[in-house]
Amino acid sequence: MAQPLRQEAPLRYERLSDPILVKRAKDGDPRALEALCERHAPRVEKLARHLLRDREDARDAAQESLAKLCVRIRQFRGESQFSTWLHRLVVNTCRDVASRRSARPWEPLDDELRAAPENDPARAAGLSELRAELCSSLAGIAPDQARVVVLKDALGYSFDEISAASGMPVGTAKCYAHRGRARLRARLESLERSVA
Repeated sequence: MAQPLRQEAPLRYERLSDPILVKRAKDGDPRALEALCERHAPRVEKLARHLLRDREDARDAAQESLAKLCVRIRQFRGESQFSTWLHRLVVNTCRDVASRRSARPWEPLDDELRAAPENDPARAAGLSELRAELCSSLAGIAPDQARVVVLKDALGYSFDEISAASGMPVGTAKCYAHRGRARLRARLESLERSVA
């Protein structure tokens, strides 16, 4: 007597171990990569805050680390634990962010320079051109990345709010924000070079 086959339950990525998620991510499973990013994002952020004094630099370093994780996952050879490899990736990224920050010259603005005239036509025209370039550049990157960049940087949503609004995991939203900003920056820089 033949028995009916038991239906497989959907795979619960959050319950899989790091080695299984890493193997699946290296094989091209995007949900496994998302699960890894989501699982390790709090530790990455905590380590970046510990290593860098500036909160914005720490946030940038954490996002950059998660983006590097997405790009470099195939470089993980399994000779150490995944968390050890990721720890080293975050430390190196924080070191890079700190060296970039120290290389940027900055001076505090005088109060006179901070106040911009409200009815300056040249400034309004410049802002209009910048807005048009920004809209054009946003249209040139992946729609999900553009949406996350706008929600985060233009509207000030937190990654938790973006996750709740879009249904994507927080780690994915952070990764999209980092990739979107990088592509946007590259497009704007190429526009700047072509004009110069």
